[in-house]
Formats: sequence, C-alpha cells, structure tokens
Amino acid sequence: MIGFEESRGERSHPDVTKMFFIFALFLIFSLCFSVLLLFLFKPLSSSSNPYKILPPSPPRLPIIGNLHQLGSSPHRSLQAMAQSYGQLMLLHLGTVPVLVASSTDVAQEIMKTHDLIFSNRPKINYGEYWRQAKSIAVLHILTNKRVQSYRKVRRDETSLLIKKIQESNESLVNLSELIISLTNNVICRVALGRTYDGKKFKNLLERFLELLGSFSVGSYIPFLRWVDWLSGLEQRADYVAKEFNDFFDGVIEEHINKKLVNTEGLDIVDILLEIERDNTIGFHLERDEIKAIIMDIFAGGTDTTFTNLEWAISELLRHPQAMKKLQQEAREIGQGKSMITEDDLDKMPYLKSILKETLRLHPPLPLLVPHESTQDVKLLGYDITAGTRVIVNAWAIARDSSTWTEPNEFQPERFLNNPIDYKGFHFELIPFGAGRRGCPAIQFAMIVNELVLANLVYKFDLKVAEGEDLDMSETNGLTVHKKYPIFVTATHYY
Repeated sequence: MIGFEESRGERSHPDVTKMFFIFALFLIFSLCFSVLLLFLFKPLSSSSNPYKILPPSPPRLPIIGNLHQLGSSPHRSLQAMAQSYGQLMLLHLGTVPVLVASSTDVAQEIMKTHDLIFSNRPKINYGEYWRQAKSIAVLHILTNKRVQSYRKVRRDETSLLIKKIQESNESLVNLSELIISLTNNVICRVALGRTYDGKKFKNLLERFLELLGSFSVGSYIPFLRWVDWLSGLEQRADYVAKEFNDFFDGVIEEHINKKLVNTEGLDIVDILLEIERDNTIGFHLERDEIKAIIMDIFAGGTDTTFTNLEWAISELLRHPQAMKKLQQEAREIGQGKSMITEDDLDKMPYLKSILKETLRLHPPLPLLVPHESTQDVKLLGYDITAGTRVIVNAWAIARDSSTWTEPNEFQPERFLNNPIDYKGFHFELIPFGAGRRGCPAIQFAMIVNELVLANLVYKFDLKVAEGEDLDMSETNGLTVHKKYPIFVTATHYY
C-alpha cells in the first residue's frame, strides 16, 4: 500500500529507474576497465560451460547485466522480452542469474513438476524451520474454522465503510482511502485484537510497504551495496524495523498482561502466545518468531487485499454493463436486507467472476515472489544450475493470447461455467502462486473482497465524478496499485 498524498493527486511510490542515477558516477568510472569486465562476465554458454544448454538470454552490460532493461514496469518489460527470447529466458540482474517464466507450461514445471527443487526463496531456504512455521499458519491461524470465526470483524468493518459513504451525502468520496482503512482495520482486529488507525501507525505501515517495493542495488551487485547506504535505503529499513519491533513488543505485552479485553475471541497474537506457552507444535516458538509471523500477515494481507478491491471497482466503473449486471445479482440476492451476508456470497457467481477477471488483469504481485533452485535440474531441455533465482511473470501468463481470448479485455463472463480458479491448481491463473510456496491466506483475503464489493454495489450506485477521468495508470513496486485514487459519487440505493 503506497500512501496517499495529503492533497488529491498522484500517490507516492518508489521508482526503480531512479536508483540507477545514484551510481551513475560509478558506472562512468567503470568504463575504463569495461573490456576486462566483459571477459569476467562473459555468457555462461561460452567455452567455460561447453556442455551446458542454457535458456535464451538477451545481451547484457558490464556490472548491471540486464537490470537496465527492467524499466519502471518490470512485468511489462519482461513480457516484451519474452516475445523475443521465449517462454523461459535467462537474465543476469547484476551478478545474479535469474530465470523468467512467462507461460502456463513453464509455471507448471516450476511449481508442480519440480516444486521441491524450486522450493527455496532467495536467502530463505526451504527446510524444517520453514515447514514448521507454515504449519502454524495452516493448522492454527488460517483454518476454515478460524477464518469463519472472524465473520463479525468483516461485517462490522463493511458496515462502517457503508456508513462513511452514506455520510458523504453524494459528495465526492475518496473510495481508495476508505478501502485502505477497512483493510487495515480488518487485519489489525484479526491479528492484534483491536484497530490501530492513528496517523503514526498508518505512516509506519505505509513506509514498510514502500520499502518492500524498493529496489536494492546491493541485492544484485554486492560490491555496490554502498549505494543502498548512500541512498538511505538501509537506514530507512533499519529504522522501520526498529519501530515495528517496538510496536509489536508493546502489543505482545498488552496481551500478556491482559490489558486488552478481546470480546471477539482469540486474535492471532493470542494464538501465537498460546502456542509459545503450551509448546503444542513440537518446537519452541521464540518471541522474535512471533513478531515475524505477525509482520508476514501485515505484509501479505493488507496491501494485496486492498489492491484487488481497488482494481475491481475501477474496472466496473469503466464497464457500466458489468456494473449493472453485478448490481442486479446483488439486489436479487439481497432483496431489501440491510446487508448482503457471507452466507449469500456462494449464490453470486458473477461476483466471483468479476474478482477472478480482476485478478487475471491486475494480479497484486505481477511478478510472484522469487523462487530459487536447490539443485541442478533439467527444465524444458535446458540446464538450470543450483542457486538460480526464478521469477514467474503471473501478469504475462494471465494475458497470454494462446490461453485467453482477447486477453487485454475485461470480460468477467469468461469465468462463468469455467473451472479455472486462482487457488493454485490452474496455472493459467496464479495471482497467489502455487505449490508448497503458494499463499496460505487466499480464503481470508478473498472473502473480504467478496463481502465488500457485493455490499458496495448493493447499497450504492457508484459513478466517477462528472468531468473526471478514471486514470488506470499503475504505480511501481512489489505490488502494483492504481497510480491515482478512485474518487466517486455514491447514490444510496437501499
């Protein structure tokens, strides 16, 4: 979630291309020995690796490799490059070899056929600790029963959103800002037991999410790590980490000392403290690990949930016929009730089609979190060495014309009576990843999206303000949002 400016206008966001200006002087200086570097960084397919069959690879520059070709929208740049170099290509981002997968078949090979081999993350290996940590999420935090136990939280926050829009009295509403607030409140209440909606916490969360999308030179060119220090990136990361650490310390102490009376049942901090106390999972859960799990929930739950809702509403505003069809479905189901409930959602196939089509066109993470190979492997006839980083371009796969008819068009009807889903079993649509590294919180995120969107179109007729243009430009970063917030007028229907 990149924060909003105080005034109406463009959201602030990191720009990958700006980072290169910081070490421009260094690159100029390096020209004097660029010939030497060309030999040092010569393609792996040369005589030093005479028996390796490597994927196609575009030409690269000394030091930076192919980094300069990523541009401000890497998912789009990589899609264009794949059209020249193929569904599986090898890039060199600085000194790091990176495979880029841009087709359904390659994604399936990586996340199903060779799932275990590609189960590492860069600097986060797949192993016993990771399996135990994931078991906490799957068996204790994100079970169907646990997700259902938070129904009241979702209903309360959706009702509050509706109330705020009603109070606007059909004046201009920053709908993006309201949805961000709703998402933050849901995550806070579920994870921490109460909302933390003050400006200080909101600013901290925005800075954290901005850092997640920032480009780190040192991650790809280790001997240029000083650039991250010079740009202030490392200092900002350290400062935000300390602030969150202190914040979570306070939250945990609040729970231990029972200063928080939670009438909604156990929140996630309660669950983790219970696991720590009773040692019910076979290994001791440290306090720092509790804070890390909570941090993961905020990183994975807040930004992506909000992003999907914002894009869905934007597409509906651009396609009045789809909006009208969804409203008809919602109003037939609602039949004058004060709200559409979660029990009603399974009777709304067009609602689910809208969200699937939105995830297809606008996956929150267009480039899935990178994988890394644990051993040498043969992939589609190519030799992939251990330690190779892998990026799956979910955005390009979801717009592949060999899979989708009119792939760049918003057509929710394509998912009616269509078994393709986003849960990781159909590799044509993988916004949440797949395999053992797939997102375990899909159900939690999507039920929020379904409930909020259903009630927005049920309660209001939403329109872009007269004379205003609905700009669909994207921001840059780990998650891709709309560059500009949504401003609408909302006429109350029920």
